[in-house]
Parts: sequence; C-alpha cells; structure tokens
Amino acid sequence: MAPGLVDPQSSSGNEQPSSDMPTLYMLDTLHPEAVKHAQQLFKVVLPTDPEIQHWRENARYLAVRSSYITAADIQACKQLRAIGKQGVGLDKVDVDACREAGIEVFNTPGVNSKAVAELVLALTMSVAREIGSIRVRQNQGEVVPKETCSGLLLSGKTLGLIGMGNISRCVADIFRGAFNASIVAYDPFAPADAWKDFEHIRAKSVTQVLEPADVVSVHVPLTKDTRDLIALNEMKMMKSTAILINAARGGIVNEDDLATALETGTIWGAGVDCHEEEPPTKARYERLWSNPRMISTPHIGAATSQTQVETAIAAVDSVYQYIRGRKRQ
Repeated sequence: MAPGLVDPQSSSGNEQPSSDMPTLYMLDTLHPEAVKHAQQLFKVVLPTDPEIQHWRENARYLAVRSSYITAADIQACKQLRAIGKQGVGLDKVDVDACREAGIEVFNTPGVNSKAVAELVLALTMSVAREIGSIRVRQNQGEVVPKETCSGLLLSGKTLGLIGMGNISRCVADIFRGAFNASIVAYDPFAPADAWKDFEHIRAKSVTQVLEPADVVSVHVPLTKDTRDLIALNEMKMMKSTAILINAARGGIVNEDDLATALETGTIWGAGVDCHEEEPPTKARYERLWSNPRMISTPHIGAATSQTQVETAIAAVDSVYQYIRGRKRQ
C-alpha cells in the first residue's frame, strides 16, 4: 500500500468503510497468491462475499478473469472507474461501452507469452508425431507397431505466424532455436520495423504466410475482421503436409471448415486450444475430434500455476497504478 493513499470509494450497501485502502471487487476466483497480494493494496470483495452481488451499484474498481462485462453492465455501473483484466483477451469485456463511459480497461499483454508459446510447441509436436492418435489407439487396447506410425519432421521447416505480438515473437524464438525454422510473419498493424532484430520474412498478406508455411500459428484477437480469418479457402492455400495451430481465440479458424480440411487431406493436422464453445464438449466437437490428426485442449495456454499468479497480480497492479496515477494529478 502506498503511503498516503486513501480510499476513493465511500461505503455503501453492505460494504464497511476502509480506513485507507480503495476497494477492489474480484468477480472471479484468482490464484490465492494474487488474492493475498491484492489484500495488501485493497480492501478486496471476493466472489464468495455477499457484497459481490452489488458490484454494479457499488464498485469503482474490478478485477476479472473470465466474467463477461456487457454494455448493460456498464450502463448500470455508475461509479466504476477501472477494470483489471487477467490475460490478454478483451472479447468478454465490452471495451467500446467502457470507453464511452470513461472506464479504463487494463489487460496483461506479454505476461503469459512464454506459457502460450510453449503450448504452441506442444500442440505442434503432438500433431506432428501423432501422439494423440497413438494414445487413443493404445487406450482402446490396440497394440501399435511403430511401422504404422508416420509423423512429420519439423527441423529446418518454415513457421508462418499471423500476428506479430508478444506471443508470436516467443513462438518464433522457440521454433528458431528448436528447429532452425525459417519465419514468415504477417501483421498489418505492426510497425514497419517490427522484429528488426530478428531474422524473418515480413509477409504482405495472409496468403503469403499460408502458402510457404509448414506450420501456421494464429495469434490475433477475435474481432469482426478476424472472425473466420482462416476458412476452407485459406486452408486450400496451405501445403497438404501443413499443421494449423490456433491458440488465440475460437472463431478465428472456421471449425466446420477445419473438420472438412482434415477429412479431405487438405492439410495434414491441427492443434486447437481455443474453441467457439468453451469449454469444448464432445456434443459440439465430435466430428472434429474424431480426426486422428486433431489435438484439442480447453484453452490452457496460460494454465500454469506460475502464469496464473503473474497475470492475476499484473491485473491487480494495473488498477492500483491507475489509482496512484490519479492521486498524483
């Protein structure tokens, strides 16, 4: 707690006044270490506290991880000033409504980059070496002779990246170090001199990434412009031996088209950590999951204990620094 910082929120509802701390409403369960950290800076209203039901009326500061914050919520929030969002994605927060209401929204870009990048490597290797299908066959009681397995070699191949943010750069570093991979990347919003210290080919279109790549990894937010960014027509541009990875957001890769591409051999395999339905279910994804060269995980890119601590603390600290900055003005 910073010396001299006073509670900018007066008590209301069931909330008791705090002598010198602002109040943070924590809508989701965060890692215990992050909660302890928050309690050093704020009076924390936990998800289990009855007062949490009154966050729309009373909260000035929120910490969220997976909760939706809709335009209707924002309209009901007359005191809200800032939201700390654990993780990079802001698709569950109506950012436009927050902007119109003068509410600051802070996410935690870069904090989870290494964890997500390592998962991209894991998915790629699992698909390339048929680990998922071999495991299924063995679990079904089949004796799997090595002669029936025929994976892909990744050394010296080309990695294609769509998006050139922190996660993409970590993925590029890993694949360059592990496989001496060539890197081709596309991002229309990145500066012209982005990655100037890293050898790569800067593509001018998605097509220029898809055509030469042996592995394509998607790292862009889900927006109206990126929904179905990779559909069947785009998959047909890829090599028949290519692997497609989506560890960004569900909806960027068209899921029905992906199932078709795998069934027809248009591409070799896919690893998907992000689905339109989350958590994914067999009822929705049985067709896609039935393909032996498909690996699916339930959005676990940042699901390491260390990453959960770091991203949650970063979300809390972003709100705290915002308050301190306002106090200095």
